[in-house]
Amino acid sequence: MSSISSRAARPHSEDSSVGELLSVVTSDVQTLFRQEVELAKVEVKQEATKAGKAAGMYGGAGFAGYMVLLFLSLAAVLGLANVMDGGWAALIVTAVWAVIAGVLYQRGRTQMRTVAPKPDRTVETMKENAQWARHPTR
Repeated sequence: MSSISSRAARPHSEDSSVGELLSVVTSDVQTLFRQEVELAKVEVKQEATKAGKAAGMYGGAGFAGYMVLLFLSLAAVLGLANVMDGGWAALIVTAVWAVIAGVLYQRGRTQMRTVAPKPDRTVETMKENAQWARHPTR
């Protein structure tokens, strides 16, 4: 920021050549790009920190949900064991969980195929910015 503000405070003389002025503009654009990248890094770091905390909370909720399902499954096995052999009751509850796991796996796999590995819009705007920086008068 200091390089831009110090140049802005210096008036350009009327006899400055177009090349010198273009050099100043190019330098300012490069500085602006660097500062934008720095700002993006800071913003990404802040958002990653918030996301990490939220992920920790989701992890805790997931573990609590796992414990609920574990004890609910145990209760189902014990309830079925009142009307049939305990081994068969456990096998039935296990089969239900196997079907649920298969369905969730398939849905997750289908959804994962739609994920784009790179930020397409950002890449496109950065290309446009670079093209403008090379040819600012177009």
